[in-house]
Amino acid sequence: MVSSERTVSDSSSLTGWYKSSYSGGSNAECLEVACGHADVPVRDSKIITGPAVLFSANGWTSFVTAIKKGQLAHGQ
Repeated sequence: MVSSERTVSDSSSLTGWYKSSYSGGSNAECLEVACGHADVPVRDSKIITGPAVLFSANGWTSFVTAIKKGQLAHGQ
């Protein structure tokens, strides 16, 4: 169920999850993104029944771009 806070309380209710090819083998800090939804759901890969944050398509693109350019420091 989607809440007004842009989250889904149980992300296992969504389909299309995939993990980045950049994720390491230890799975210590991995996120998964789900395809095929109006918004972009993102969750912790270790907690598949946990919550997901919903990004707008533009918000997700801006976030990924900022990461790639090093504009977000670790721990921010």
